[in-house]
Amino acid sequence: MGLGLPGPGDFAQAQDCLVHYSGKTRFKAHRRGSACFFAGMIQTDVCIVGAGPVGLFAVFELGLLRLKAYVMDTLPVVGGQLAEIYPRKPIYDIPGYPSVLAGDLIDRLMEQIAPFQPGFGLGQKVVGLQPMEGGKWAVQSENGETVLAGAVVIAGGLGCFEPRKPDLPGLAALEGRGVSYMVRDPEQFRGRRVVLAGGGDSALDWTLQLADIAGELTLVHRNQAFRGAPESAARVQALADAGRIRLLTSTALISLGANAEGNLAMVTVQGQGKEPFHLQADDLVPLYGLTPQLGPIAEWGLALEASAIQVNTENFQTSVPGIFAIGDINTYPGKLKLILSGFHEAALMAHGAYRYIHGGAKPSFKYTTVTGVAGL
Repeated sequence: MGLGLPGPGDFAQAQDCLVHYSGKTRFKAHRRGSACFFAGMIQTDVCIVGAGPVGLFAVFELGLLRLKAYVMDTLPVVGGQLAEIYPRKPIYDIPGYPSVLAGDLIDRLMEQIAPFQPGFGLGQKVVGLQPMEGGKWAVQSENGETVLAGAVVIAGGLGCFEPRKPDLPGLAALEGRGVSYMVRDPEQFRGRRVVLAGGGDSALDWTLQLADIAGELTLVHRNQAFRGAPESAARVQALADAGRIRLLTSTALISLGANAEGNLAMVTVQGQGKEPFHLQADDLVPLYGLTPQLGPIAEWGLALEASAIQVNTENFQTSVPGIFAIGDINTYPGKLKLILSGFHEAALMAHGAYRYIHGGAKPSFKYTTVTGVAGL
């Protein structure tokens, strides 16, 4: 679990400022009792690993308790999966919003947390965590940035994730040349011949979204029945019945073909018990879901269950005091992987983090309708 950083005992005998190195990180260790243990190290009350919607809302809940937050994320932008995978996808179960685009929800959350002036370390993967003196934690990224925090909140969604890819010859050569694994901007497909592949919610939702945008749209699913929401499946079938899209069920992707410029030009498919046939295509988007990986988090000594972090539901603390986990990355009896549930977890976590940082002291709880936000 260690980072190769100085541990608590390394400061006990320190008489002067010592220069230490850890990989690419250079920092000074001050003698114990000085204003800070490390010069040049970012210091904050709480370090949040994950800048998705739940991590961002955690900034707000911590801010209400006057706890400063520093947010780290592998992605170069805030928003997590909402920004990276489906920024233009509507979400229907956020209180107060009958419908809100994923990207717009992130914008609103950023407005909400602005008064608390959080810090951000984006575009860097957190690779290590080490306990420090006084119950604090040193969090280090692969870029060499080190954050000293009173508590750590893991809000990494699915953790490190990779798209599940079909086993097709020549697939890698066409990635970025017509083959992609997510829809960042629906407008990029306007007027184009698009083939979507998959049978879950993402495939169904994007079929519905792109039906009026793509010049020609085909949905290929290897099974007869869909895994996604029945209502969405019925709407997709209605589009197919009306001739607005081509729907190919019980059909598998077989191979790909490129044009002289090396861009995707053809997708070959085969139905069960039928001969293969070719689809002219400018774009192929396999939507087979994501493969979640905890990455370095798996080595931090936390109690895990099925690649998720076990927490108690009183304050969403993990098996290690001072480390909390909220959102899709945690697990507990009755867990629902909803943004709404993550917001609830963030509120309880904030109070738990306050108690941890302040030696068990209970925070002064006030309603925002009374105090407002700007005055906190």
